[in-house]
Amino acid sequence: MSPLTETVLFVFSLVALGYLAGFTGYLKPASGEGISEFAINVAMPLLLFQTMVKSDFHGVAPWSLWGAYFAAVAITWAAGHLVTTRIFGRDARAGVVGGGSSAFSNIVLLGVPFILGIFGPSGFEVLSLLVSVHLPIMLMASIVLFEVFGRGSGEPVHPLRVIRSFLRRLFMNPLIIGILAGLAWRITGAPLPDVAMRLVDALADTAGPVALFAMGLSLRRFGISGNVRPALVLSVLKLFLMPALVLVFVWLLGLPPLTAKVAVMVAAMPSGVNSYLIAVQFNTGQALASNQMTIATACAAVTTAFWLTVVLHVFG
Repeated sequence: MSPLTETVLFVFSLVALGYLAGFTGYLKPASGEGISEFAINVAMPLLLFQTMVKSDFHGVAPWSLWGAYFAAVAITWAAGHLVTTRIFGRDARAGVVGGGSSAFSNIVLLGVPFILGIFGPSGFEVLSLLVSVHLPIMLMASIVLFEVFGRGSGEPVHPLRVIRSFLRRLFMNPLIIGILAGLAWRITGAPLPDVAMRLVDALADTAGPVALFAMGLSLRRFGISGNVRPALVLSVLKLFLMPALVLVFVWLLGLPPLTAKVAVMVAAMPSGVNSYLIAVQFNTGQALASNQMTIATACAAVTTAFWLTVVLHVFG
């Protein structure tokens, strides 16, 4: 078995173990929520803080990376919206949920440990450049679309309300706090005290395995409850259309091989829980979002191996 195949199996085996722990009742649903909160609120922010402090981002072209990735996000989101509204006859608010589900990669709980396992610290440095803007851009898009479609056609869009909501949610997010704190410490040029560095390293090292296990538990909590056909179509958009678009864009822009490979693999990640949270916010399409997330994650065990083979063939 090749090291890459072994890493893919290891990543999705941890997800499967989390799912089995919830399915068999070995861990209660409240335990899953606690583990997820630890991964997102403690381990991942410290991992991002550590990366911002230690890493050398020399040689990476963030504007080209961001342009290629988010151009694919926009096209895939629009395709998901049209599929949900035009083909399956759902309203515009459900269309926003469908679009978000087809374009919102699970960049933290699944993407971080996957990229670390496959490409190592250098790949995670590239991923960090995406993580730093992924949540703000996707959050702003969802808030604007909620403002447009979620309040009825008779109500005007209020820019100040959009900005206020965006800034409040952004700066309360622990991932953004971890990134900003790491950048602030990096600017000072001061070394972290040895005890502080040991604490950060110890907790950051748990981020990958804990996040994967928590992902499996969350899949058991959401499950599948109808809307299977649209969820399958949206999963195809997420797992095939979006990474294919990113592959084309990074190739056209001539991004460095490692940067290109990371961008495509992040796009190939299945949808995360944020798409479900958008549905909860709209109070529509919750079953669609949860089903799509579960189906896409199950299929991703195969599709990520496919895209990994493709990027290694194309970019070396």
